[in-house]
Amino acid sequence: MKVIDTINQAKKTVFSFELLPPLKGNDVSRLHKTIESLTEFDPKYINITTHRDEIEFKELADRSIVKQTVRKRPGTVAIAADIQHKYGIPVVPHILCGGFTKSETEHVLIDLNFLGINNVLALRGDGLKNQHVFKPTENGHSNANELVKQIKDLGKGKYLDADLKNNKPLDFCIGVAGYPEKHFESPNMEQDMAYLKQKVDEGADYIVTQMFFDNQVYYDFVDKCRAMGITVPIIPGIKPINLKNQLTVLPKIFSIDLPLELSKELAKCKNNDDARRVGTEWAIFQSKDLVSHNVPSLHIYTYGISDNVSEIVKAAF
Repeated sequence: MKVIDTINQAKKTVFSFELLPPLKGNDVSRLHKTIESLTEFDPKYINITTHRDEIEFKELADRSIVKQTVRKRPGTVAIAADIQHKYGIPVVPHILCGGFTKSETEHVLIDLNFLGINNVLALRGDGLKNQHVFKPTENGHSNANELVKQIKDLGKGKYLDADLKNNKPLDFCIGVAGYPEKHFESPNMEQDMAYLKQKVDEGADYIVTQMFFDNQVYYDFVDKCRAMGITVPIIPGIKPINLKNQLTVLPKIFSIDLPLELSKELAKCKNNDDARRVGTEWAIFQSKDLVSHNVPSLHIYTYGISDNVSEIVKAAF
């Protein structure tokens, strides 16, 4: 079932969450355990992240340095298919601009269609770690709105090869990312909102937000979207804090603010267990308020950790 249909047909807030594929060399058993621990809460869909190749420099025994390309978390398509067919829960694999050509993107979408997967989240993705600005892959997309257009074109039977005959349309539900505190590369909130509207105008069915820790930021973001004519559902993304160092790491990496009350409580924590308890209680507070405001879905970034997510969802619904 498509995410947009699930949301439109729901009488109340639904529950969804996001998982990372296992690191190369690991199996999916931990992922299965996470899913099985959360099935009692009736998740309506599960997002599966995608990771591009990375460039690393390795020192050899002779002290020379070699450049190598690695992908630390492969297997998104296979894992998505495994989850959807094993548990009967719709999956939403992430499709990226960064690291992928238009042709590779088309091939992935064809594979997903063959596997019965008709939901995707279209993202620009991050640049390489040694790049100060995002550089598109050769013959790839520069922005998510271009990616959304390619996916929508496939829905019209328009493939990259214009000479193809009897083309089968590939009909996907498309989610895109929204940034309540703006993307860190955007010069201002107004420009960031204009980029978001481009993605919706190209055919995105819904928006899922980056993590935030002040619900008013989300409510204000929704109001801004509606004021500029964005009418699609806007799903809040919640990230429970699990580590003490996330007090400083999260604002730096994601260019977000932590409310003063939360930052004070985290600063008091003596260890990660203390921080995890504070983070869980804050996420419960956020989630209960969001559900009371009838948000479309409570979408939780689990990072493979499920025990505190179970506690949060149980308290919120």
